[in-house]
Amino acid sequence: MYDALTEQAMMTWLETRDEALLASLYARAYAVKLEQVGNKVYYRGIIEFSNICEKDCFYCGIRRSNGEVKRYTVDDADVLSAARWAWEQKYGSIVLQSGERQTAAFVDRIEALLNQISEATHGELGVTLSLGEQSRETFQRWRATGAKRYLLRIETSNPALYRALHPDDHRHDVRLQCLQDLRDLDYQVGTGVMIGLPGQTARDLVNDINFFRDHDIDMIGMGPFIPHSQTPLASASSSFDKRRQLQLGLTMIALTRIALKDVNIAATTALQALDPKGREQGLAAGANIIMPNLTDTKYREGYQLYDGKPCLDENAGMCRFCLEGRIASIGEHVGYGEQGDSPHYLRRRNGCR
Repeated sequence: MYDALTEQAMMTWLETRDEALLASLYARAYAVKLEQVGNKVYYRGIIEFSNICEKDCFYCGIRRSNGEVKRYTVDDADVLSAARWAWEQKYGSIVLQSGERQTAAFVDRIEALLNQISEATHGELGVTLSLGEQSRETFQRWRATGAKRYLLRIETSNPALYRALHPDDHRHDVRLQCLQDLRDLDYQVGTGVMIGLPGQTARDLVNDINFFRDHDIDMIGMGPFIPHSQTPLASASSSFDKRRQLQLGLTMIALTRIALKDVNIAATTALQALDPKGREQGLAAGANIIMPNLTDTKYREGYQLYDGKPCLDENAGMCRFCLEGRIASIGEHVGYGEQGDSPHYLRRRNGCR
């Protein structure tokens, strides 16, 4: 039960730096993972098809005001080719991710891509969208066209901290309404937070886990905060500690697994940016999703949300075999040909709580 791990206990875990104690927490979380979702890892092949963004978040390398980043948009044929490659390699699912836009042309393009991907893969390839805030009508159109999952990170459940991370026209309540709309439209709803932000407390992180529970979230995609040198938040990160950030990231995965049990949790690329084996450590702490990058290497340098993003020069094939070996090294295996729906979503949809 959730109550078996009190809020005070969670805060204590988040504040400790004792590696031996944390190892025991990760082992506990892994046992819960095996019981609830097994030792199968599901791929979400990510296609970062554009870094053009209307938003101006203070932490993000592709923010609108960053004039140093070279903007790009991958054409439809190349997006479709990457999706078809994922299907042929028996990846069960992909993620279409880009900077946030809400223009009619953008909305129409995503709808067309969803149709093309479904036709090219005989409807067998699951599609997650990660395209930021949109209107309820847009979410409905995309759901009707075949999108099953949507990832919209809240970044923090603390409204005051959210305001410190964004310009005044970026509203926390709009983000919350989008998550509710996605839930109402029967998406598998994903969200997440940044961990170890300047000004963030252990209480904030515990409240983030409460937020996941209270909003009945199906998928969690969260990672350690890593500053980008071309953003305003970089100046507030002079005491950045890679080891501590990794530790906090793993601890949040473990606590979320213990608290929420049957959700899908990603071992994000940010973990690997902090440690070459960060994603494996994430799996061992309770995560069960990996997001291999399928974006053509010629574009990857342009999609750096934070400094030090790994695998910029590894093509999709190299990434596939590298990851498979890494996963096997910790005694787990890839769920090839399976979409890996969130058990939490399936139980919720079937009325089993």
